[in-house]
Amino acid sequence: MRLATFNLLHGRSLTDGLVDPDRLTAAVTALDADVLALQEVDRDQTRSGHLDITAHAARALHAPHHRFAAAVVGTPGEQFRPLTHDDDGHGEPLYGVGLISRHPVRSWHVTRLRAAPVRSPIYVPGPGGGLLLLRDEPRVVLAAVLDTPTAPHRRRHPPLLRPRLEHLATPPRRPRPTHAARPRILLGDLNLPAGPAAAVTHWRPLARLATYPAGQPRVQLDHVLADPHHLDRLPPVTAVDTPPSTVSDHRPLVVDLG
Repeated sequence: MRLATFNLLHGRSLTDGLVDPDRLTAAVTALDADVLALQEVDRDQTRSGHLDITAHAARALHAPHHRFAAAVVGTPGEQFRPLTHDDDGHGEPLYGVGLISRHPVRSWHVTRLRAAPVRSPIYVPGPGGGLLLLRDEPRVVLAAVLDTPTAPHRRRHPPLLRPRLEHLATPPRRPRPTHAARPRILLGDLNLPAGPAAAVTHWRPLARLATYPAGQPRVQLDHVLADPHHLDRLPPVTAVDTPPSTVSDHRPLVVDLG
């Protein structure tokens, strides 16, 4: 099984600043992922040609199961408001996360989080970078319970959570016996380097490779983490990769299990 997480930058290329549907299709197809978590995802935004990017990416992977979850209505950096209910904005421009699966999905779960009341530490690599304090935005968590060839797996995806990891990744308690056969995996751009991400979540990284910035990655901001209580129920990691892509300022992180 191939897992991947990709901060798409709403499908924009750094070469010309445009969102081209064919280029986006090629970038997603190249990943050949069975489960793909997407962050910084647009739906019906002018800047991305009014694409439903999650559905577009799902078609590229021939994956029948997918869902988009909006964090805000409007365009970040311009004008937006939090989405605090499940109506997905009634056809307005939306911004959030997506999850795509080739395996059947038993159930979907969406958790929306308010913006933190304080500025959030964001890691910026390079000269003059480091941890910067920026104003936070509303966040959304999208999770799915999947039927896989080996066992039902829960994929938890906290794509845009910078300061609010405590809501979904507190030190894990041993689950009840009825859930013992369900490994849990966390995929997403946490905007934290590998060490702090593992320390905050208390989950085990399945890959340690730099993903940002895309041209010459120097820091890992994108992660695939596993609940340490169920590592023995996961297939072994056989390969990890951060292939270059024609879209985004992040590289995708790909993990093969099997």
